Amino acid sequence: MVNEFRARHEKLHLLINNAGVYLTKRSETEDGLESTFAVNHLGPFLLTSLLVDILKASAPSRIVNVTSDAHKGARVNFDDLQGERKFSGWQAYGQSKLAMILYTRGLAKKLEGTGVTVNSAHPGVVRTNFAKNNGGLVMLGFRFLGIFFISPESAAKRILYVATSPDLEGVTGKYFTKMHEVKSSQESYDDDSARRLWQISEQLTRLSS
Repeated sequence: MVNEFRARHEKLHLLINNAGVYLTKRSETEDGLESTFAVNHLGPFLLTSLLVDILKASAPSRIVNVTSDAHKGARVNFDDLQGERKFSGWQAYGQSKLAMILYTRGLAKKLEGTGVTVNSAHPGVVRTNFAKNNGGLVMLGFRFLGIFFISPESAAKRILYVATSPDLEGVTGKYFTKMHEVKSSQESYDDDSARRLWQISEQLTRLSS
């Protein structure tokens, strides 16, 4: 996909990483990676890494990582990062969203002075097909609760605010929920965890040996 983009375009001013999955049962990608961590964190990490040079060349540019308040109460379990010993769908999801916030802060520091900003955003709980792939009670639960969720259009507006608002020009490394800058969890400010996660992410995505 990156090669196709580069063949068609010379500039990139905005990258929104919005892939997300919630799985109640552990599964692996064709690369042998736990699916929740791979889709929610490693995919955006790799895509951004492969496009960061063109984002710099196109500055001013913005990166928005769509995350979730589900990161609160989560931690990155470096001893069992991919849930091989013990797997919980909710813990895996929360960990992946915390990972993206840690990544956002780390990337913001690396991109200082380049004209590229990166922030994370939680739009709210959105009325989509999210999590319904699990079937059973999970699917029924999300269908029932969906009447209380916000519409995809409302969610898009909240994400686009972070992506395009002139008020946020130069703002980087922050966490937004419903178009307001707020504090993320205490764990998301752990610089040691952020550095360790970055190194592991580079290894798992084969950006480094």
